[in-house]
Amino acid sequence: MIPWNLTWSPQWHFPFSGSVAQQISPDTSWFFDAIPPEAGVGDIEQKVFETASYGKQLGLILDVLIPLAEKGKLDSRADKESLRKLKDAYMRIEQVKDEHKGDMEASAVETLSRIRAADPQMFERVIAKTQAATSGAKQLPL
Repeated sequence: MIPWNLTWSPQWHFPFSGSVAQQISPDTSWFFDAIPPEAGVGDIEQKVFETASYGKQLGLILDVLIPLAEKGKLDSRADKESLRKLKDAYMRIEQVKDEHKGDMEASAVETLSRIRAADPQMFERVIAKTQAATSGAKQLPL
């Protein structure tokens, strides 16, 4: 017969007895990596977000639109400043988009390559639809 205390082996963890380093900065890359290819390029979305966050963009829009809706025009200096900031953010966002047009092309080529490898018939349909859409003809149904 084995005594119970020979198999009982508690683990004690005293303060500072192990690894105490902790990474506390949030990892938000999952948000931009989760954007599907048809919605945009994740890197561009992230740079746009870094230029002016969605909350900042919406805040500026509301700062301009609410006074416009209530008064019908921009009266105060704060209203005009919000409009100026909104225009500035818009121009910076457009600049980011222009700088990364090549990324959109690379993303499209990569997506088409994956479609071609997975389903050649689907690839042909996508190419035909793209050609029809860009030539002004009626787009083919999926």
